[in-house]
Amino acid sequence: MNPSAIGWIKKLLKEIGTDNAIFQMSEMPFYEALRQSGFIYGSNQVIVNSCIDQKGLTDEELSKTNLFIALLYTHHQVEENTNVIDSIIDFYTEINAHKRTVFEEFLGGRKSEGVLEKIIHKRVQIDDNVLTKNFNYFLTNALLYIDVLAYRDYLSKHRVSGTYIRNLEASLESVSINVLNSKNTKTKYDEGLIKLFESSYRYNDIGKLSYEAAIPNLKSDLEKQYAIDLGCMSTWGDGKIDDHELKFLHHLGKSLDVDDTTIKNSISFLVHFFTANMERIPLLSSKNIVKSFYNNSSKMVNKLITRNGKRLQKELKQSKDLMYLLTQSTVRDLTEDEQKKTQDQLLDIFKTIPSLAIFILPGGMILLPLVIKFIPKLLPSAFDDNRIEED
Repeated sequence: MNPSAIGWIKKLLKEIGTDNAIFQMSEMPFYEALRQSGFIYGSNQVIVNSCIDQKGLTDEELSKTNLFIALLYTHHQVEENTNVIDSIIDFYTEINAHKRTVFEEFLGGRKSEGVLEKIIHKRVQIDDNVLTKNFNYFLTNALLYIDVLAYRDYLSKHRVSGTYIRNLEASLESVSINVLNSKNTKTKYDEGLIKLFESSYRYNDIGKLSYEAAIPNLKSDLEKQYAIDLGCMSTWGDGKIDDHELKFLHHLGKSLDVDDTTIKNSISFLVHFFTANMERIPLLSSKNIVKSFYNNSSKMVNKLITRNGKRLQKELKQSKDLMYLLTQSTVRDLTEDEQKKTQDQLLDIFKTIPSLAIFILPGGMILLPLVIKFIPKLLPSAFDDNRIEED
C-alpha cells in the first residue's frame, strides 16, 4: 500500500478488512492508540495499533493513513450501515458549504476513493513542502483530530455544525495558549510560539476565546483528553515542563473535571513519546522553531508573491479598501478590526489564484503578515513613500 499513489484507499480497505481488531476497541483505547502512533501530536511514527504493515512509509504517508483509519473507525462505531467513502466525502462537502476551502476543486463530482485521496492529501500535506516541517507538524497536523471529532459529531447529527467546529478549535487553541502563558518566565522563543498559536485560527471570525469561555465547550471525554494532550504538548517545545506549567495542567484538569491521574498519565506518556522519538521529530531537532519557521516561510512567501505578481497586482488594484489598508500598514500598526478586514479580503483574493491556496489551509493565516511585508514590492513606488530601492 502506497499512500502517495492512486488507489491507496481501496488497497487499505482490503488490507484492513472488516474484522480488524481496531473495530473491537472502545473509543478511549482507540484514542490512546492514536496517541501512541503520534497522530494526536501531529508527529506520526507508526500506523495506529499496527493494524497494517507500514513498510517504511514517510511521515506524510503515515499521517494520511492514520487520518483515514481514524475516520474509518469513527464511521464503523457510529454509523456502520452507510458507505464510508460517500460518508466522509459528504462530510467534507458540508464543511466546504459552510466555508470555502481548498477542497472545492475535488467536490461536486462523482464520489470515489480517488476524490477522497485528493481531499486527504490536501488536508494533510502542504504541497511541495512549502512550509517547514516544524510548522506542518506542530500547528497543522496536530489539529487533524479535530476532523475526527467533527466527523463523529456529523454522523451523530447527520449534519455539519459550523458552530461546533469553530468552538472546538478555538477552545483547544485557547487552552494551548494559556498553557504557554502559564510559564513564570517566558523566553523570546515562548513569546514567538504563543504568537504562532494565536495566529493559526482556521475560523478567525469568532475571535479569540478566553480560558473561561473555552472550558464549557469541551464536553465529551474525548474532547477533554485531547485538550489535555495538546496542553501537555504545548509545554514541551523547550523539552521540559516547569513547575508553573505543571500547576496549570493540573488546574486545567480540575476545570475539565478530570482527575489528577489522567493528567499525570498524559504528561508521562508525552515525555516518553518525545524522548523516544527525539531524533525523528523535526520540532525537537530544531533549536528554534520560531526562527526556523520565519526564515523558511519568508523565502516561500516571497517566491509565491513574485511568481503571481502580475495577477495579484491586478486583483489588489480592484480593491480600494484593501489597497488603503495595505498602504497604512507600511507606516503604522493596523487596529485589530483593520487587521481582520485585511486578512479576510486577502483570503478572498487568494481563493481566485490556485497557487496561493496555501494561505487558505488551516494555519495559513499565520503567513499573512509576511504576505503584507512582501506585497509593497509589487506595487508602484508611490504605494510606499518610505521605500528604499535595493541595489
